[in-house]
Amino acid sequence: MAVEQVDTVVVGAGQAGIAMSEHLGKHGISHLVLERSRIAERWRSERWDSLVANGPAWHDRFPGLTFSGDPEVFVGKEGVADYFVAYAEMIDAPVRCGVEVKSVERLSGRAGFRVETSDGVIEARHVVAATGAFQTPIIPKLIPDDAGLMQIHSSAYRNPEQLPDGAVLVVGAGSSGTQIADELRHAGRRVYLSVGPHGRPPRAYRGRDFVWWLGVLGKWDLQSQPGLEHVTIAVSGARGGETIDFRRLAGEGMTLVGRTQTFANGRLTFADDLSDNIRAGDANYLALLDEADAYVERNGLDLPEEPEARRIAADPACMTDPILELDIAEAGIASVIWATGFSADYSWLKVDTFDARGNPLHQRGVSREPGIYFLGLPWQSRRGSSFIWGVWHDAKFLADQIAIQHSYMQYHRAASGQSKPAEPALQD
Repeated sequence: MAVEQVDTVVVGAGQAGIAMSEHLGKHGISHLVLERSRIAERWRSERWDSLVANGPAWHDRFPGLTFSGDPEVFVGKEGVADYFVAYAEMIDAPVRCGVEVKSVERLSGRAGFRVETSDGVIEARHVVAATGAFQTPIIPKLIPDDAGLMQIHSSAYRNPEQLPDGAVLVVGAGSSGTQIADELRHAGRRVYLSVGPHGRPPRAYRGRDFVWWLGVLGKWDLQSQPGLEHVTIAVSGARGGETIDFRRLAGEGMTLVGRTQTFANGRLTFADDLSDNIRAGDANYLALLDEADAYVERNGLDLPEEPEARRIAADPACMTDPILELDIAEAGIASVIWATGFSADYSWLKVDTFDARGNPLHQRGVSREPGIYFLGLPWQSRRGSSFIWGVWHDAKFLADQIAIQHSYMQYHRAASGQSKPAEPALQD
């Protein structure tokens, strides 16, 4: 049986894979998008039921298609997944669902790669790993399995009814952890939220959403800075969008603690850093307001002042008298939700372009292994890279690089007097 051949294999049909397909298609480059499940599967089956996008519909999209309805709404997870299905149909993306990529290895003595899949072998000149960075849930080995607690990652959480009766400890106060903790509190659960370092932008200020402010202030285009790339952002589109205010959450009945440190003999300990973490988040919040005010004045914009946005409430008791140790039985804690992020798994990609920890070595997604590309990584080219619109622009850059390689091969064949099929002209 002849081995199937294609110029580029794109692994993954989430937002990154669909964006990559669009740009490869514009260049006329033959490609396949291989997806082990369904298009945008993680939006459907690896997120909680009430999840909405963190940005409004006018912003969190690709340029070629708008969401139907009010552009200011925060679209639910099923709506986001449906959007990518519709986008793939619109661009006629060559997606094959239900096909798992098992390994990718360089061919011996000739250009390209052997892509072994659950549906056979494909040979490709280029491979784009569009699986992103949110692949393997990270659950710290802190609380043993026999501690009598239900422990799940935030990606496995669906709704409050899923959890046993009792209080809940949510570890991690980024967007996911804070939204889940708040949902549980609204459901009548007693909630402990372990808060680490974070950024805390306003949901909206002076009539504009924070995504607009980050855009006009150039913050989406920030390059990666040591330490900054790992600081989580506490922002939410839940209930129509609201600024996350940890003091308010405490005032409404949530118990805040510092970073979760140890567990022994039924007792948890927490770092004495809660106040520092929250005050650093306040500073981040106020600094953005300062920059926004300066931008309004500098550009003469008619946006109403919002002095109440600068009012910081008094510290709650959990900040002034922090809990540093907690007996889980006395606290009634029956479950722990780890909102502690993800790691990447590229074990299927058997090429030399990873560091000692398994992280991709690349420049803007172009790996040090010729012909291998990465897409959908946080801070791949800038701060906005892991957002829906950001990955679209990163995909364009990678498709352009593949097209550039085509142009060099065109020259090689012409200079060598070889016959060749027609290839697309390099686009700007």
